[in-house]
Amino acid sequence: MKADTVIFDEVDRGLVHALQIDGRAAFRAIGEALGVSENTVARRYRRLRTAGVLRVVGTLNGARLGYSAWTIRLRCTPDAAGAMATALAKRSDTSFVHLLSGGTEISFSTQTRSSDESDALLLHQLPRTARVTSVSAHLLLSHYALPNNWAGPARLTPEQAALLTPSPVVDRDVEAGAEASVELRAGDRTLLEALGRDGRAGYAELATATGWSDATVRRRIATLRRAGVLIFLVDIPSAALGFRAEARLWMSVQPSKLTAVAAAMAGHPEASLVAMTTGPTNLLAAVNCRDAQDLSRYLTERIASLDAIRTLETAPVIRTLKRAGTLLLPA
Repeated sequence: MKADTVIFDEVDRGLVHALQIDGRAAFRAIGEALGVSENTVARRYRRLRTAGVLRVVGTLNGARLGYSAWTIRLRCTPDAAGAMATALAKRSDTSFVHLLSGGTEISFSTQTRSSDESDALLLHQLPRTARVTSVSAHLLLSHYALPNNWAGPARLTPEQAALLTPSPVVDRDVEAGAEASVELRAGDRTLLEALGRDGRAGYAELATATGWSDATVRRRIATLRRAGVLIFLVDIPSAALGFRAEARLWMSVQPSKLTAVAAAMAGHPEASLVAMTTGPTNLLAAVNCRDAQDLSRYLTERIASLDAIRTLETAPVIRTLKRAGTLLLPA
């Protein structure tokens, strides 16, 4: 079902914002914040999830484990881009796979655990064919905005949001100051794969998948969340929220002003990702606008006012095949 065929009312939009705050918040808590019943929230969530519009995805924050995050750009001949993007989306190590720029460019994200793994990906695993005309790899250095805090879904008042903001987790398995040393252990891969399919899966279902007890699953999720290793993202097409013009911006910014420009862009409600990068450009942004005219205004007014930006390349998103780790292909 296409995102723009599903009609969202204020309760639906409040539900999306609530799940952005805490992807595993209880329906009862969300209902109390929205002023509706628990059954209403559950029914709305099931409707949107069944329609294929809304999901919660548990995903690995590799930065907390010392992993490197990359954005890769492939330019292809027009006859090859679609099939190649589909193949990349099917890989378990990719996310946010998009066709850009009239269908001749692919952008995707990946995480690598070591320099050897980075070399293997960049030198050997990427498609090597005459139909790929160029490859550009950008190591993400610092993030100033991320999809999990994008302002687009925001609907709740600060008071409503406070009711859903998770409290600090009290977990005897994680001692004070030990969060940064948390490592993945046997069974975590199965847990993360299950949460990648459904971030709201119940503890009993996750216990069946992992072979652990319900209590062990509950403790492990709490440990990984507190350490920042496990995060939950709302997987929803921006078009469903009324943002029908997506684009990737690749910018070259005066180095002495790079931090200031990145911080300024992170404050723009249009920006769902702002990150410093290596490569031919040094700043990447993902922006979501209402329509092409809104995107034009954003580029000529908001972006144009940042004088330190020396060059700007805008690549419109033509098609999204994968977002936070979910394959988005027709059945």
